[in-house]
This record gives sequence, structure tokens and C-alpha cells, in this order.
Amino acid sequence: MKKTFYQEDSSVIASDLQTDLKAGLSSDAAASRLLENGQNALTTKGKKSLFSKFVDQFKDLMIGILLAAAAVAAMTGEQTDAIFILAIVIINAIFGVFQESKSENAIDALKKMATPKATVIRDGQPNQVPATDLVVGDLVELEAGDIVPADLRLTSVQNLRVEEAALTGESVPVNKTDVTLPAEKLPLGDQKNLAFMNAHVVYGRAQGIVVKTGMQTEVGQIAGALQEQDETKTPLQENLKSLSKFLTYLILGIAALTFVIGYFTQNMSIIDLILTAISLAVAAIPEGLPAIVTITLALGTARMAKKAALMRKLPAVETLGSTDIIGSDKTGTLTQNKMTVEKVVLNGQVVDLAGQNPFEDSDLSQGADRLADIMALNNDSSFTDDGLVGDPTETALIDFNSKYRQEALDELRKQERLQEVPFDSERKMMTTVYGAQDESEHEAVYRVTVKGAPDSILERVTTVLENGQVRAFTEEDKANFQAINGQLADQALRVLAFAEKQVSSIEENADAENLEQGLTLIGFVAMIDPERPEVKDSVAQAKKAGIRPMMITGDHPQTAAAIAARLGILEEGDDREKAVMTGSDLDDISDEDFADRVEDIKVYARVAPAHKVRIVKAWQKKGKVVAMTGDGVNDAPALKAADIGVAMGITGTEVSKEAADMVLADDNFSTIVSAVKEGRKVFANIQKALQYLLASNLAEVIAIFTMTLLGWEVLAPVMILWINLVTDTFPAIALGLEPAQPGIMDRKPRGKMANFLSGGVGPAIVWQGILQAVIVLTVYGLALTFPDHTGTTLVHGDALTMAFMTLGLMQMVNAINVKSVYQSQLRPSTFSNHFFNGALVFSLIAMMAVVVIKPLNPIFHVTNLDAYQWLIVIGASVSIIVIVELVKWVQRKLFNRG
Repeated sequence: MKKTFYQEDSSVIASDLQTDLKAGLSSDAAASRLLENGQNALTTKGKKSLFSKFVDQFKDLMIGILLAAAAVAAMTGEQTDAIFILAIVIINAIFGVFQESKSENAIDALKKMATPKATVIRDGQPNQVPATDLVVGDLVELEAGDIVPADLRLTSVQNLRVEEAALTGESVPVNKTDVTLPAEKLPLGDQKNLAFMNAHVVYGRAQGIVVKTGMQTEVGQIAGALQEQDETKTPLQENLKSLSKFLTYLILGIAALTFVIGYFTQNMSIIDLILTAISLAVAAIPEGLPAIVTITLALGTARMAKKAALMRKLPAVETLGSTDIIGSDKTGTLTQNKMTVEKVVLNGQVVDLAGQNPFEDSDLSQGADRLADIMALNNDSSFTDDGLVGDPTETALIDFNSKYRQEALDELRKQERLQEVPFDSERKMMTTVYGAQDESEHEAVYRVTVKGAPDSILERVTTVLENGQVRAFTEEDKANFQAINGQLADQALRVLAFAEKQVSSIEENADAENLEQGLTLIGFVAMIDPERPEVKDSVAQAKKAGIRPMMITGDHPQTAAAIAARLGILEEGDDREKAVMTGSDLDDISDEDFADRVEDIKVYARVAPAHKVRIVKAWQKKGKVVAMTGDGVNDAPALKAADIGVAMGITGTEVSKEAADMVLADDNFSTIVSAVKEGRKVFANIQKALQYLLASNLAEVIAIFTMTLLGWEVLAPVMILWINLVTDTFPAIALGLEPAQPGIMDRKPRGKMANFLSGGVGPAIVWQGILQAVIVLTVYGLALTFPDHTGTTLVHGDALTMAFMTLGLMQMVNAINVKSVYQSQLRPSTFSNHFFNGALVFSLIAMMAVVVIKPLNPIFHVTNLDAYQWLIVIGASVSIIVIVELVKWVQRKLFNRG
């Protein structure tokens, strides 16, 4: 049986890969391997060509009917009609291609931003190269702050710690080794002589041989498996698909019925019947709907991008609006992902830095200075071109110094470290030795600084610093400091103790036994990864909107619960036993019992990313729309399974971003809540546009069908197309720009079963469509029956023109009505959308122009109207506002609507 890389000695691997453990590969060998095996990058599904994207836009059944109508119109001599139909279809297709390409380009830009550099030894010299240029056999150097650029077999290690949560789900950094591991079938987390692609080096240094690149790495294999999964349809896509199918069958049925009635009762010619059927098809199909939905979603996407939410999948914008559950990571999303010193313990008392500066207090200042000295000296973090790098705990100590005493920090960092005893898990301490000068005695001394776990250090101290004086450390002192340590730990604070001593001499290569005895306790430091300041308000806003925020973290239950309580995810009356569940608890519970308990659980702690899928599915079985955050490779299945997968833009892996629907550029929970608000607004605006379009199209269908039954001249296809072109573009698009309605985040989520016709929209479409048709037919009938102001009966062409203009103008006026299903629009805020106001005026002018401008009359089969006829048309068109306002008033008063 062939050994795996962690079982092989590094020298054997180097021999097999024909590389040198000191000089690495030659440049020529590296170039040859790169050419042969390709770049060290994760590949994604091949992109469609622009032509393929364009062709895909024509696969909708309604678009097919329009194309058929254009063909028939062309064959029957109606060239203008055919051109208009094709123009509408092509415009829609161009919109679709543009938005799809725009979304892809945004993700490509995100990928380029995330491409790391790697330090590789080639020809015996270290070089910085793009990680994508690494090849199998390259010798790579790692140090704190690096991203592991490929899968490496470590060959030499100096205190290396690597954060592998993205792959293994382990929340704490892993101590690495270069020792061969003989065991078989070790899990990834235990393969400690390997470093995996995309992991983060938090401490120490190492060298390693590249053993896998690109899609062959552990990350790449998961990425490949994910790309085989089918994309799930969003509620928006399902809604549009169902609506398109319904409208298609309805259109075909009405056209066929009209054809039969016209043939048997009106003795119409086959050509006239075909043209009438085309008019009906054109009238019934909301040609602009795909474009309006796309544009509304695109506008929502653009607004979200400005707020750091990048949508990878356009329909997901709307899905956000129906979100019931948000499962969020803690670190970096709810918190700042930056350990921060929150409290210090000096003179045996706790000092909260939020309200007190210990350096300005005369009783505390000496102890604070000495404590800060040890923080800076007993520290392995370093300043680089990219900023401060190192273990998060140690960088927090440097940040503390930078905040309170930058000049002293600069001086301390210049001192030379003479000796050190690194931290290990048994001692739980780290010790450093520096040269020092005892000013009172003027003799050379050495300063020994120690930091570590309080329990460990308290066992080794003999004196304590209090009010600037050193005195004996008593059992009472020990009990007091142990109690303080317990109190701080209960608040989920990470506590470190700091001690020091001065000696006149040190042995060469002194060890812990010599250095870590007879210490003077200086004080404690209490740290935490604090919550983001804006998240608490966002959690409250989410709850008010009926959305349940949950914390899902690999951190300890105590820490997770403390942060959850500070943010308001956990409330005072919550039973912690029921509200907090660990990963091991989750493993021990059946699906049935979990389903019973899931509504009580607000915090999941010490969970692996794989647990997230189970949490997602448990809520989905209850009919909830779930948004789930993640940043690691192992999070990808949960991001796929969730209704809205949310990846982290800063800390997230490429695999998680590929699996997600949305990427947070700032890794911030508040951005998700803002995006939910935008999603709700998008859904509401699509509903407005849909109500506007379908009510208009229904009016057209009823009017043409009734005209056919009565034997009247029917509106020509070019007339209907012009109305649809004018009304379906600017006013409908402008409805997509409507501001969010007041209280939109005070409502409960609309539910998974809701669709575009819910919330009173469906009935409003029907009665407003019928109302418009009745008004149009009334104008037509009166124009044929009653004489004009000169006493002469109107000619047939004038009557049809008046019906045409009434239908077009009234649809645009009705755009004002659809801004709310039940609320009155006779208020100033109705016209706060300036784009809508401009679009309405432009469309009204464009609609009237085909009648006012005489050369256009023959193209649209219209006549030129006089002032009396215009008065009738305008009066009938505006009447829609009066009637609709009266109906809404009755609905509000009698049925408590709105």
C-alpha cells in the first residue's frame, strides 16, 4: 500500500519530486512543470460566450410566442408590427446579457483581489512569486501572516501555528511539526506535518515542499465536487416560471377562442383573424417583464454593492427579502475578528479600560507601565509592509501599547532579545530575557519577562507589585487573584498573567526551570474579540422584522453565550441550557428530537462547518427561508443548501465564495440585515411593476376580445406594441426605483409560499384591468354613438384613435395607483421619486406624439384628434385615479385593508 505524504520522510518526498531541500527547483524545471501541469489555481465552470448568453435569452416560451407573432405579421404584410416585436425582444435579450456579464466581472475582480503571493526558493535563492505560479516540488517558505499557497509537506518547522478552520473547522490554530507520522487514515486536522492551501500562518516559520497544487489540493477537491452540484431555483425564479407558464396557456387559449368566435360570428377573413390573434398575443404578453425584473434586480444589486454586499446571483436579491432565519458566524461577522484588551488587573483590582485610563491614575501608573513593558517585550508579533502580523493575542498586546504609549513602545521594540523559552501546552507560559540597567545600583542586570495562564504563573510568583512597591505574595493574594481570574473567565474574557524579575546573571541556554521561578506578579490582562458596535442595533432590527438571528461558531459555549448576550441574540429570560447547543450535543441528538428543539436554540458553539447543513435543513423542513454565513471550504455545502448562502469577502475562501449567493465585502452581520431590507424593497417594487404591467395587459386583452365580439375595428398590433413599449419601459423601470415603504422592516417575513400575486396584488390586477377596459370601451362606444362638438358623428378612425390614446394614457396614470395596493396616493410623498416623475412625463409625451405629429399617423393607423376629442381622452384617462382612490377608501374602511 502506497504511503501518503504525511507518512513519508521529507527527504524521500524530495527525491521523488526531484527537488533539493536547500536549493529548491531550478527556474527552468519550475517553468517546465508550470507549462505541463497548469497554474496553481482553483478552476471554475467555463464561462458562456456572449453569443451563448444571448441565445439563452430566447428560450422562454413567451418570447417564442412573440417571435412567432413577428413572423406571422411579416408574412401578412405588417412589416412595422414585425419590426416592433423583434425590437422589444432584442432589447430584453441585451439587458439580460449585460447583467449576467456584469455579475461575472464583479466576481472576477474579487478573485484577483484575493490572489496571494508566495515566497519560493528556486536556484537556491528566495523569490516572491504569485501563488498561481507554484508547481509540485517547489520549496516554499512560510512565516506569520502568510496564506499557505498550496498543499505542503513541511520539511522544517520553528514554532509554526496554522489556522485551518476553513478546511477542518478547528477554531484554534494548529501546532505543526516536520516529523513523519506513521499512522494510517489520519483525519486532515491530525496531519500535522502538512500545511493545506488557503490556511493562515499565525505564528512561527517553516519550509515545505509543494506536493499538490490547484484542483488536486484538499481545497480543490472539495471545489470540484461542489461544481458538480445543480443550482437550486430561487423563489423569484420559481414565481416567474409559474407566472410565465400560466400567462402562456392563457394567451394561447384567448387567441384560439377569439379566432373561433371571429370566424363563425363575424365572418372575418383569415388574415384579419390572424392579425387579431396577433394583437391579442401582443396585448397579453408582458414583453417588458423580463427586462423590468432584471433591471429592478440589477438596481438593487448596485445599491447593495455600495453597502458592501456583492450579489453573485441576481434572483437572490429578492430571496433575501423573505429571509426568516440568519445563521451567522461569530468571529469577524458579529465580532471585530481582532482580540482587544478590555480590562487589566493592577493592585489586585479590575480596571475597565472603557471608563478609566490606568496610565493617568497615580496609584496605577507604575504598575500599568511595567505591565505594558512586558506586553511588548514578551511578544513575537512583528511590523511588516502589510501592518502588524502575528498571533491575535500578541497583536492585541501591541495595539494596547500603541494606543496608550506609542513612544515607549518604539523604544522597547529596539531592545535585543537575548534568550527565550517558547510557549508550550504543558507550561502554558512564554519567557523572554533582555538586557537591562538597574538605575539605583548602576550594575548590569537582565530582565526576565513571563506571560501565560494565570494558574500557572500564580504557582511561580513569590512577590507582587502593589502601588509601585514590591511586597511578599501571600496565600490571601493568591486566592484573591484566582477569584478575579474566575470572574473574568465567566465573562468570556481570555485572561493572561504577567510577571517579571531581574537577575544579575543568566546561564547560557537557560531553561524554564531556571528562569520561571521567584517571579514578581505585575498584573492580569483580560481580552476578548469584541462585538462590532453596529451589530447590536442590527440584531434588534432583524428581530423587529420577524427575522431570527442565530450564532453558529466553533468557539467555546461560554464565550459564544457571552457575546450573544452582549448583542441581544440571547435575552435575559432565555434558559441557557435550552438556548445554547454544542456540536457534540448535536451529534448525540436524533433528527426528530432536533426538530422539536431547534426553535429554542439561539447559539450553536463548538460546531464543525458540517453541522451547519443539518441546522439549515432542520429550519427548511419547517418552511423557513434560511440565510447562512460561512468562510471556509467546509462551509460550502451549507452555503449551497441554504436559501441564501453568504460568504465572507475578506476571510472567505474562493470555494465558499463560489458556493455563495452573496459575498460580504466587509464580513459584517449588519450588511446582511441591510441587504434583507433591500431585498424586501426589491420584491415590493417588482410587485408594483407586475401589477402595473399585468393590469395594463389585461385591459388590452379584454378590450380587444370585446371589440371582436361586437364587430368593432380592433386595435392593430403596432398600436398595442407602441403602448407596451412606452408603458413597459420608463414608468415600469421607475417603479423599480421606488423608495422603501415606511415600516418595511417592521413587518414579518412574507413566507416561503408567498408569490408576486399575494398581498392583494392579484385581485388588484383583475379589478383594475377590468376597470381600464370598461373605460376604454366606453370611450370607443360613445365616440361611435354621439356626435362631436360640431354635431357630426365621429368617424370610425377617430373612435379607434381615442380608444388607443385612452388606453395608453390611462395605463401610465395608473402607475401612480400601483405604488400601494390599499393606501391612498393623494399625498406629497407619492412624487418623491423624481425619476418616476420624469419617466411619466416623458412617456405621456411619447404616447401623445404619435397622434399630434401627423407624419406618424399612418404608421400607427391613427387620426389627428381635435381639442374636444382630447378633452374626452384626458378626462377618461384621469378618471382611473378617482375611481381607484374610492375603491381603496372602501377597502380600508369596510375591510380594514392596508
